[in-house]
Amino acid sequence: MTPPPDSTTRLHTAPSFNRRVLSETRALWQLAWPILIGQLATIGMSVTDVAMAGHASAQDLAGVALGVSIWNMTILTLMGLLMAVSPVVAQHVGAGEFDAVPQVVRQGLWKALAAGLVAFVVANLAALVFDHMALEPAVREVAKGFVQVASFGLPAFSCYRVLYGYSTSINQTKPMMVIALAALVLNALINWLLVFGNAGFSPLGGLGCAWSTMLCVWFSLLALLAWMRLATAYRRTWPFGRFERPQWPLLRSLFRLGLPIGVTYFAETSAFSLIALLIARFGSEQVAAHAIALNFTSLTFMVPLSLGLALLTRVGQSLGAGDAAAARFKAWVGVGLTLAFALLSALGIALGREAIAAAYTSDPVVAALAVQLLVFAALFQLSDCSQVVISCAIRAYKVTRAPMLLHLAAFWGVSLPLGCLLGLAPPWLPFAPAEPMAAQGFWIALIVGLTVASGGLLVLLRRVANGRMAATVPAAGPTIAA
Repeated sequence: MTPPPDSTTRLHTAPSFNRRVLSETRALWQLAWPILIGQLATIGMSVTDVAMAGHASAQDLAGVALGVSIWNMTILTLMGLLMAVSPVVAQHVGAGEFDAVPQVVRQGLWKALAAGLVAFVVANLAALVFDHMALEPAVREVAKGFVQVASFGLPAFSCYRVLYGYSTSINQTKPMMVIALAALVLNALINWLLVFGNAGFSPLGGLGCAWSTMLCVWFSLLALLAWMRLATAYRRTWPFGRFERPQWPLLRSLFRLGLPIGVTYFAETSAFSLIALLIARFGSEQVAAHAIALNFTSLTFMVPLSLGLALLTRVGQSLGAGDAAAARFKAWVGVGLTLAFALLSALGIALGREAIAAAYTSDPVVAALAVQLLVFAALFQLSDCSQVVISCAIRAYKVTRAPMLLHLAAFWGVSLPLGCLLGLAPPWLPFAPAEPMAAQGFWIALIVGLTVASGGLLVLLRRVANGRMAATVPAAGPTIAA
């Protein structure tokens, strides 16, 4: 008997859909895995810093953790501000407008240079906050010194991120992987020499990590420039064929697109950084335990971040080619793949929390506190992983203001107030717990804030993608292959 037409349609549609999902997953992963290796190597430098400082002393670990809180807040804000280059280049590539790419990159570099110099000043001013905190003198000295030394790498970091976004958007992700791996080896070597004073060097403790960070940032920029000069893949869109003064209309456009992303990144990272500063009043053990949990979750966070950066390119190129249906499909495949990873990540952290803590520190008090915080870190994997990928998918549509508002509301409207309520337990608030929950209270608040951000972004992606589908007539020409 011949099945009804609707049954036949379902029989053929399901395998076809599954093949499309599998094909897009492969394409996304092919673009993402070099980014992932590079991101893991980059965060591995931070892991190396924290681990080596932790084995130097608890005071060095606490000082580096506080210094890194300012450093991370600064560089991640710069990453967001400079991310505007990525969707612009990706859409030009998708539309076949290769001649427009070099100017975008050149103007992006002007923007990066200005932003890097401003960030240098702001970071050093922010480090003055340590003078007004109740810190042990040794912790304060390491924290301030870390920011002051590492900040000399901020102009180089800004230029590197523009070239990073350009390279990724033309499907060249392997250079960053190789360079990041080389920088990881260099970072470990410099730390070994300077933190512990090996091979005749004076032991600098946590300050050795700062010197290593700054030198590795400059190495990464110079290495990427050398790679671009030698590789044939960059010749069609080579951005250094001629000198070009700042072009204010294009710069304003890049700032309008990038500023909300920068504010979004600042809202998130400043919340995490401020939490580290608020926890400092409970002693170096609490700060060190918080640093361990946060540092390891930063390591797992590199997987959804890498998928998000690859997804930005995939969705952006489809939009540039005029294929809104393909863009929407690719966005949701990326979100689904990320949720699957988040479940595995949560399980791995929950089961391996004791081994994770032991890898960072030999102090039994710090290790016990870290084990407790890693339970909360496991719980927030689903919302944390999903929000970064959804954000990148939305940015591919050049929509940046609404995600900014959602992140501001989630972190500054929910996480920080709730964290102060639970973590500090001010007695004048009627709903405050009887005793401060310290770091645990802030981690509970982070879970709530990230859940708010993830849910809001999910609704926004659906509206943006469906709206583009309704407003755009698919291009008659060929589209980007799935």
